[in-house]
Amino acid sequence: MGKLEPLDGLAGSLKYFLTFKTKMNFEPNAIYHIYNRSNETIFYSKENYIFFLNKIKKLVYPVCNILAWVLMPNHFHLLIEATEKSCSIVSEKHRPDLQLLAKNIGTLLSSYTQAINKQEGRRESLFAHKTKAKMLNEEYYPSSGSNRLTGNQADYATVCFLYIHQNPVIAGLVSQLEDWEFSSFRDYANIRNGKLTQKELAYQIIELDFDSFKEQSDFLVQEELQKKLF
Repeated sequence: MGKLEPLDGLAGSLKYFLTFKTKMNFEPNAIYHIYNRSNETIFYSKENYIFFLNKIKKLVYPVCNILAWVLMPNHFHLLIEATEKSCSIVSEKHRPDLQLLAKNIGTLLSSYTQAINKQEGRRESLFAHKTKAKMLNEEYYPSSGSNRLTGNQADYATVCFLYIHQNPVIAGLVSQLEDWEFSSFRDYANIRNGKLTQKELAYQIIELDFDSFKEQSDFLVQEELQKKLF
């Protein structure tokens, strides 16, 4: 990954990023960090990762704008922008306010759990925690814009974007960001022509110079700031 430089500071207080532990609720045009972590392995093979990605392509990609993603052996992260379609209400008698994106994420996890339980001969829940979505409210951006490289005002979306791609290196799975196959880093680094992310939208939202994307991705999100993202 090269020399790691510190990245600290975050615009506003992270107390404004909402966590929905029992029910995800989305607003159009808002940016969310969606994640779920298990206490055990959820991806046993390359085929499992690909199966999960195909589920994301079928269930999540059509109903929101995906900006970044990573699949790790026991958890996943998505950075998305919600759309009007994300927030459309699904008509279900027992959940009258259920939104389409929340429903599809639930379907993604339940169908994947069923497949893994069958594969591994197990019966328990695979995902030990509720899926969480943290929203970035642009009201708390600094009016002058963020100043990531000088370290005092880094916006949440950019910090989260960097952190998502840095997960495999932080976890010690690989030494270079591009060595981890199951993230969107390779797509932004033009190593792979992946179709899951809305790259043009990310260029507008994420405060990086994408002409030097690899170099800027080496600015490590510090541990204390990582904790504040959850």
